[in-house]
Amino acid sequence: MSFDLSTIALLIGLAFLYAAVVPPAWRRWCLLLLSLLALYWLQPRLPVRYGGFLLPLALLSLTIAIWYWFVRGDSERLSRSDGAALGLAVGVTLLLALNRYLSLPAAIYAVRPPGLELLVPGLLLLGLVVWALGRLKSRWGDWGIPAGITFILLLFIIWKSTPLATALSATWRGLAGQDMSLAAPLDLAWLGFSYVAFRLIHTLREKQLGNLPVLGLADYLNYVIFFAALPAGPIDRAERFETDLLVLPTLERWDARRFRLGLARIATGLAKKFVLADSLALGLALNPTNATQVTSTGGLWLLLYGYALRLYLDFSGYSDIAIGIGLLFGIRLPENFDWPYLQTNLTTFWQRWHITLSNWVRHYLFTPLSRSLLRRQPRPSPTLIVLVAQLATMIAIGLWHGLSWNFLVWGLWHCLGLFIHKQWSDRTRRW
Repeated sequence: MSFDLSTIALLIGLAFLYAAVVPPAWRRWCLLLLSLLALYWLQPRLPVRYGGFLLPLALLSLTIAIWYWFVRGDSERLSRSDGAALGLAVGVTLLLALNRYLSLPAAIYAVRPPGLELLVPGLLLLGLVVWALGRLKSRWGDWGIPAGITFILLLFIIWKSTPLATALSATWRGLAGQDMSLAAPLDLAWLGFSYVAFRLIHTLREKQLGNLPVLGLADYLNYVIFFAALPAGPIDRAERFETDLLVLPTLERWDARRFRLGLARIATGLAKKFVLADSLALGLALNPTNATQVTSTGGLWLLLYGYALRLYLDFSGYSDIAIGIGLLFGIRLPENFDWPYLQTNLTTFWQRWHITLSNWVRHYLFTPLSRSLLRRQPRPSPTLIVLVAQLATMIAIGLWHGLSWNFLVWGLWHCLGLFIHKQWSDRTRRW
């Protein structure tokens, strides 16, 4: 689930409690505890058995494994801090697993976990596998990080592909003794995975390039699953996030400016999402129902523009809320939208729409691909290089939203617009 009003109110209350009672030296640990709890609590209940518990556990396990194999320092032993972070992650998981026996009200925690007789041996086996593979790290050579990136991309493809997700759901249902004919992609709605996958790939690639600072497990988990940015972004960079964690102990408890900015940003996001966007969704935005009911050309254009406006207000509203909540807890998340619909061309639009996603794809796809093409012999023409790089970039952004023909065509359409604008502006630029 994304943030609803009760969750937002709870997080605001926790932010004031955090400022009032948490000692400065314990702030990053408090954020880690909240992020671990939110990872399980925000995950929606799923129709596949144990899915609402096992998917957050899988995401947490994947993050810890990548940290252990690639991100941590060269020491063979865990530091005391890393051991404490690992213990906290396991402890929260086991504590929430007790809900199988306590049956807490659905408003508190609605997921029914597997029994401890299955969970504890499973965690021990998983830990043993991660440790054993880590001991073999010296034999991996240069293919370890590429293999990790490939594995994450394969998971991403499975979860974004309707046929593959449906097949996986059917398999899961079959193993759990459930009706396989009811399998559907939404059975495996994995909270935040689209954003977490890109954060993990970012850290792996920066580690490969030698640019990633050594991160302890607590800081790495805070970065990857930070509760404010977990459901809907933005996609921060690890080194920038780490600077915020380092200065947390020095922040004033009651920084009036920080609280004023944070609360104002949350209020802006609430107005965008729950007032404007939800009002448009009631009938002034295009959807399968009213698309068949409206017959006039003008009415259809109105619905189309209403949908575009609703999409912006909904997404930017959630980003505002995430940024505001982050500010209350001392974390300055990056901006994600900057009035994109007021721009005069498609290029500047994409510099201001979903900024962190655009920057990520530009940094890890557009720029490396352009440089690779420039080094080819014979070198392709500059026009062809721009076309190929823009094509790959926009298709990647489209397929990030979903592996379907709709998003493929969407990516091609935006690539065409960007390419035409680039060629036109180059030819009409005044020197």
